[in-house]
Amino acid sequence: MSKSTDERGRIYLPKGVRERFGDQYRIVELPSHVALFPVDDDPLEGLRDAVGDAFEGDDADQLKTDARERITEDVQAEAERRMEERED
Repeated sequence: MSKSTDERGRIYLPKGVRERFGDQYRIVELPSHVALFPVDDDPLEGLRDAVGDAFEGDDADQLKTDARERITEDVQAEAERRMEERED
């Protein structure tokens, strides 16, 4: 399927696409192209559907807290790595 943007940069998706995938999408910029990925009304439920029972019984708030902590650790490690590279 090929679509063009309008004068304001909007892309209109056909009704059949919206009915099948929904109205919300994440835009992902890749090195060679841009991709649209549907976002579930309940992203956590969509994740559970995708990975089966991997998160069975896990609390959504605790999953968010764990994810935020991991992101913070990753960002701090990256900042430290960059500082070390500057010192060398």
